[in-house]
Amino acid sequence: MSQYRIKSKDEIRAMREGGKILAETLIWLKEDKIKAGISTQEIDIYTREFFEKKKVKPVFLGYYGFPAVICTSINDAVIHGVPNPKTIVKEGDIVSLDCGVLHNNMIVDSAISFGIGEITEETRLLLERTQKSLNKAIKVIKAGATTGDIGYAVESYIDQFGYGIIRDYAGHGVGHQLHEEPTIPNYGHTGTGTKLVSGLTIAVEPMITLGSEDIFTDADDDWTVYTDDGSLAAHFEHTILVTDKGAEILTQI
Repeated sequence: MSQYRIKSKDEIRAMREGGKILAETLIWLKEDKIKAGISTQEIDIYTREFFEKKKVKPVFLGYYGFPAVICTSINDAVIHGVPNPKTIVKEGDIVSLDCGVLHNNMIVDSAISFGIGEITEETRLLLERTQKSLNKAIKVIKAGATTGDIGYAVESYIDQFGYGIIRDYAGHGVGHQLHEEPTIPNYGHTGTGTKLVSGLTIAVEPMITLGSEDIFTDADDDWTVYTDDGSLAAHFEHTILVTDKGAEILTQI
């Protein structure tokens, strides 16, 4: 069995509080700040200011050398997009935001994806279905379920659309560290993998593409992960508390 740390009531309370702030951050960015014409560097600056206002610390900044507080991945960038002044958000783009905060020594992690202005029906469906795959995964989470149950919930829903499921990256435990055990792939077989127990906190994050599951890392920034075939990608993530009765989403208002 994988080694992971069950969270105490006080630790869970800290994650609930931090998770609410993180959800507020992402909603504020999406609804009030991010429009066509903004640079991804500006998104990073706004995020820093919001965190300072809320008195939480960014987890991503400096993590293995990552140079920003938020990942801003556009269109065929799946994850780990590095904010910069040259990347400008345009009408019709998919913007994926991934971010983590430290509050009272506990970490939460969340991601959203959304379209800018008028988007194609194909893009709308990718976003809708990727988010729905996360919701389906959350519904199977409870003490006694397995990581394979989560992966199967995502894969069995997404496969019907012919989309690509990123396999080289996965969900993970979270709380004391940004990445803890267990690993939670977005594919798998029911009843396999690590058994979930009450008090475990995990980040579940389907990463779905309109085309291939093959990816590569940008050679210039050594961070941004792109689809090999240039197809659009979407990414949604919540930090979840496993309970005997089911899942509690910690990164929502």
